Amino acid sequence: MSVVSQVILKADDALRYPSSGELKNIQSFLQTGEQRIRIVTTLAAAEKKIVDAASKELWKLHPDYIAPGGNSYGQKQRAQCLRDYGWYLRLVTYGVLAGDIGPIEQIGLIGVRDMYNSLGVPVNGMADGITALKNAALNLLSDEDAAAAAPYFDYIIQDFS
Repeated sequence: MSVVSQVILKADDALRYPSSGELKNIQSFLQTGEQRIRIVTTLAAAEKKIVDAASKELWKLHPDYIAPGGNSYGQKQRAQCLRDYGWYLRLVTYGVLAGDIGPIEQIGLIGVRDMYNSLGVPVNGMADGITALKNAALNLLSDEDAAAAAPYFDYIIQDFS
C-alpha cells in the first residue's frame, strides 16, 4: 500500500484530516517518485540480464545445485529457479514503486519459507540467490538509485536468512 493510501486510511479510521507530518511524508514520497520510476524502469528492462548474471553468480557459489541430484539440475528445474528470480526481482520493483516493503510482504513472502522447505529447496541458497540478484541489479543503477533499491533486496534476503 502506498504512503498516500496509508495516510488516507489512517486519517479516515480516526475521523480526522491528515496531520502535517503525514502530509510531509506524502510530499517526500512524491518528490522521490521520479527516482523510483527510473529504478523500476531500469530493473524491468534488464530483467533477463539481471537474472542471468545472478544465476551465474549462484552456480559459482553453489555448483552442487546444478550438478546431478542438485535442486537445479536439469533444464526444467533450472528454468523454475530462474523464473523465481524474475519473480523476486519483480517484487523488489513493487516495493520500490510503493516506497514500502508492504507489497513484498503481502505478495511474496507469506509462507514462502515453508513452501521452499517442503520442496526441499535450500533456503540459505535462496538467500544467496537473492544476494546475487541484488548484486546484478545494483550494478546497473547509479550509486544513489542503488542505495534506494538495496533495502528492498535486503528485506527479502533477511527473510531467507
